[in-house]
Amino acid sequence: MCTSIAMKTNDFYFGRTMDLEYSFNECVVLTPRNYPISFRKAGMMKHHYALLGMATIAEGFPLYAEAFNEKGLCIAGLNFPDNAYYPPEEKTDCSNISPFELILWLLGKCATAAEARELLSTTHLIHIPFSDEIPLSPLHWHIADKEASFVLEITKSGMEIFDDPMRVLTNNPAFPFQMTNTCQYMNLTAGTPSNCFSTDLNLKPFGRGLGSFGLPGDFSPSSRFVKASYLCLNSVCEPDESSSVAQFFHLLDSVSMVRGSVLTEENKYELTLYSCCMNADRGIYYYKTYSNNQLTAVNLNHENLNGCNLRRFPLRTKQQVVWMN
Repeated sequence: MCTSIAMKTNDFYFGRTMDLEYSFNECVVLTPRNYPISFRKAGMMKHHYALLGMATIAEGFPLYAEAFNEKGLCIAGLNFPDNAYYPPEEKTDCSNISPFELILWLLGKCATAAEARELLSTTHLIHIPFSDEIPLSPLHWHIADKEASFVLEITKSGMEIFDDPMRVLTNNPAFPFQMTNTCQYMNLTAGTPSNCFSTDLNLKPFGRGLGSFGLPGDFSPSSRFVKASYLCLNSVCEPDESSSVAQFFHLLDSVSMVRGSVLTEENKYELTLYSCCMNADRGIYYYKTYSNNQLTAVNLNHENLNGCNLRRFPLRTKQQVVWMN
């Protein structure tokens, strides 16, 4: 489970909730331009764009859940169980890339969503797990910059790319269903609803907010997609950094999971492990965790982008309080 969002005010913002029942040893990781990245089938990338995001580091390889690069391109991988399919066969006319390599592959080479889309036309995702202990996750990807937003899905039907006018992604079912399902909520309005029930009755709203009556509130992927899309498309905030970041986290909070509200088949509680917001124009990664809802930030441009070593920023997970007396 997860929800990702792309939003524009004066700057471009991208982020997600990470909804899981366990920690994956995540931390904020900077991959500088000269850190060598070895791909299983596509050789070595010695020089590339610098990128920053949430990852776990395994054998020196940053396994990113989401990240952005110094040019403002953003990618998040979201759970896509029972639908994602990675074929075992290589293609000789394409770059064969494992799904765990995809974020590094695209962000290392591409400055824009348009460039990423072009590179994907010659990229073949292949079933190569990182290791026996770290199998592949079934994913689809939300890819966006300030100009475009699209979804990448690989199923048994092949690779498909969908324009994403909602600038939102959740999980199952596949993206075309999410768009079709949204048509059921065309009656929603941020304003006061009109009386369409009957012209013979003088019906009046008994309170504010009735224009959004019927907006889903459960935690299913389809409901979160509708709710996040509705709120994002109706979002109003001041264009400065502080207001934009605050608004972005309010949007994510609207679909965040409280411990105890979702129980997995293994009797574990799924919760929003962390939420993040990336200002892709200024190179800032903001996050908060389930146990610490004070924002923490890492600035890409405060680091040596020409370095050759990964930079790891452990998460601040203990609740931080600003005392007034």
